[in-house]
Amino acid sequence: MQLPNLAPIPELYVSYESAQKMKVEAGNLVSHDLSPRQICDLELLMNGGFNPLKGFLTEEDYNSVVETMRLADGSLWPMPITLDVTEAFAEKIEEGQDIALRDQEGVILATMTVTDKWVPNKAREAEKVFGADDSAHPAVNYLHNTAGNVYLGGPVTGIQQPVHYDFRASRDTPNELRARFRKLGWRKVVAFQTRNPLHRAHQELTFRAARESQANLLIHPVVGMTKPGDVDHFTRVRCYEAVLDKYPASTTTMSLLNLAMRMAGPREAVWHGLIRRNHGCTHFIVGRDHAGPGKNSQGEDFYGPYDAQDLFNEYKDEIGIEMVPFKHMVYVQERAQYEASDEIADKDDVTILNISGTELRRRLQEGLEIPDWFSFPEVVQELRRTKPPRSKQGFTVFFTGFSGSGKSTIANALMVKLMEMGGRPVTLLDGDIVRKNLSSELGFSKEHRDLNIRRIGYVASEITKNGGIALCAPIAPYAATRRAVREEIESYGAFVEVHVATSLEECERRDRKGLYKLAREGKIKEFTGISDPYDTPENPELRVDTEGQDVDNCAHQVVLKLEQMGLIAG
Repeated sequence: MQLPNLAPIPELYVSYESAQKMKVEAGNLVSHDLSPRQICDLELLMNGGFNPLKGFLTEEDYNSVVETMRLADGSLWPMPITLDVTEAFAEKIEEGQDIALRDQEGVILATMTVTDKWVPNKAREAEKVFGADDSAHPAVNYLHNTAGNVYLGGPVTGIQQPVHYDFRASRDTPNELRARFRKLGWRKVVAFQTRNPLHRAHQELTFRAARESQANLLIHPVVGMTKPGDVDHFTRVRCYEAVLDKYPASTTTMSLLNLAMRMAGPREAVWHGLIRRNHGCTHFIVGRDHAGPGKNSQGEDFYGPYDAQDLFNEYKDEIGIEMVPFKHMVYVQERAQYEASDEIADKDDVTILNISGTELRRRLQEGLEIPDWFSFPEVVQELRRTKPPRSKQGFTVFFTGFSGSGKSTIANALMVKLMEMGGRPVTLLDGDIVRKNLSSELGFSKEHRDLNIRRIGYVASEITKNGGIALCAPIAPYAATRRAVREEIESYGAFVEVHVATSLEECERRDRKGLYKLAREGKIKEFTGISDPYDTPENPELRVDTEGQDVDNCAHQVVLKLEQMGLIAG
């Protein structure tokens, strides 16, 4: 008899012949270009990773999932999987209409019959799903500042899977993994979820989990969207491949999961369990603070360290997969081995060593030693290739402040000082220069200002990625847009926000370009500080005030800050 975890599960794809026919027909449909997160969701809908979902949630299912963690039919499902679109796109769509879903290259991946169209209560979704309507949570920030304001729901018909050009041999659909387990004769499989590189503690933890469950081990890292600032998936997969030969090949395998994480803690753990059940696993390692996003706006953890394990335990029978609780592993120097911290009877008589994620990042940034007891030389080598010491990385200095505050003047002075030091190319992206060369067609509406800042952020991220220094000096009045730019740039290097905190009165007194006078007369609409708001940065890396200070001194303050952060040599 076929074991349930090894039997094929339903997919949403049509046959090859039908797909060819549908591609032609779908070319005439209204198209929606999917965001990276939506592509991840669609892939797992189509290949059965999100079974029992048959498409993006209807309004009834969405409300039920948000409030009760269940679909309208009572099935356990903790995460809203929604197709968010702009209001302008939603206006073109009628309920009952078919639309084509395309990737970012324009390739049609699926069609969807739109059965529902509604405006969700995003504050309620944030409160129930993530525990708080707090934009310090990356998924709540995404919900309010990136996701469209209208949700579409309805069944999906899969035409083809998204194309991945990287690590193709390591990507498996749920049915491909189930077939591999059948072929290998694996009856029990414990999955290890990770979005970080593997170090020696993880190896010990996974060995123990497999031994205690008497199961084979699936290392199942997420390579879709994770938390902003995480190590990119290319580096992480190279680290996993380097470590894989430390595991017995006959009992361990690795497969990559193209999942867009929400960092939803307890709900996310239940969701991960259901996804791993669909992939043919029987056991799942749930970590301490599993899929936690870090600190909230008050500086406290969003979730308790064991909330995820508690919620998983509550629903384990329905999830259909056994939890293996993550133990906090520490290194005992005298015994030269890793042990679970709560199992060390002679704690007071031995030396316990541990390096946190923050400490590891600090050591990488400053080029300090990472001891062999903590990680594998191959992993450290990969991390150092991607993350050289801070003094050799690219970075962005982002000046923000009112028009006339002195941003451009200080940025120019800083550019000269950095060029004098040498070592890295320096590019100035001043507001006026960008308006002339990159954004000449844009006006000054909120939408156009946001687009202008996003363009500056994109160029700065490319400069930073390639080891250069980008100096940006736009007004950048909106906190949400500045945060989006920060997240984009911090994937590649440091982002240093400098608030040029010159008062509005002083800026208006200077008024070199006569702009404030025109704004007061109503001749310039939506002018920052007069008829449009400015969100004062709450926690910039540096705040400078140009009143009563010369430009050289202001620029020197930035240089000292860059030295303090290790971005330039002292």
